[in-house]
Amino acid sequence: MKALRHRAAIWCVALFAGVAIPAVRMAGAAGPSLGPLPERVTFASADGRTTLVGYVFKPEGPHPARTPAVVMMHGRAGAYSSAAKGRYDASTLSRRHQAWGHHWAEQGYLAVLVDGFGPRGYPQGFPRFSYDTRPDTLNEVTVRPLDAYGALAWLRTRDDVVADRIALQGWSNGGSAVLATMSASAPGITSPTPATGFRAALAFYPACGLKGQFDNGLVSYAPVRVFHGSADEEVSPRRCAELVDRSRDRGGDIQFQLYRGATHNFDDPSPAHQDDDANAAATADVIRRVTAFFAKALKP
Repeated sequence: MKALRHRAAIWCVALFAGVAIPAVRMAGAAGPSLGPLPERVTFASADGRTTLVGYVFKPEGPHPARTPAVVMMHGRAGAYSSAAKGRYDASTLSRRHQAWGHHWAEQGYLAVLVDGFGPRGYPQGFPRFSYDTRPDTLNEVTVRPLDAYGALAWLRTRDDVVADRIALQGWSNGGSAVLATMSASAPGITSPTPATGFRAALAFYPACGLKGQFDNGLVSYAPVRVFHGSADEEVSPRRCAELVDRSRDRGGDIQFQLYRGATHNFDDPSPAHQDDDANAAATADVIRRVTAFFAKALKP
């Protein structure tokens, strides 16, 4: 198992981060970044009143003039490192978000991490088990999907993005937002098809109560893949498995993958998570799966 952890660590540093060690730059209070800092941008949420902040990871290596894109939605802890200490910018993004942003850039995609909490006054996010006290202005079923569609609309204005080849990824609360976003009845989309909406989506360890709005399942308009650890200490993998089953019964292209022994945040590249054998195995497998999944969905 030590060998497995070692291989996972090498994967996270050399492949998942998508950069060589000499490219690492210091990032202030949050520690070293995992590669070139992303570009900070702003764009409108589809809620019609919020100006969102985004962090753009541009394609790395040779790539066409126009590339597919990935929208990334953070979880309840927000976009930034817990060590940000009041400095909320590209240099203090969490290592998980950096790692995935650089991973997608290495695949030749443009990736944008959407900060939906900071512009609404909560850049530091929320602690565990705070769900019932979070403001409704951050509702993952009625509000955050509008942020995802705001990012989608903004990406379609760029001349370096293939407009109908954009995918969605989210973690935890952001994973819940992904599920709501991909519903054919989602707020913010009038013509729910892969050509007009997102081409495919990934939900990592989401909470699947979804405000009771999808108790009978949801019908996704494009393929969705859900990933959970059986030892998740924050949300219920069983509840998500049941939601996926009900959704599949309604004809949705949605699948559920359970990793035995893996915890919440199992793909976090920090040693605190990757020193766990189950997390290391889950991380290696999920990277392989989702890379192939997006390659099929996004590349002509």
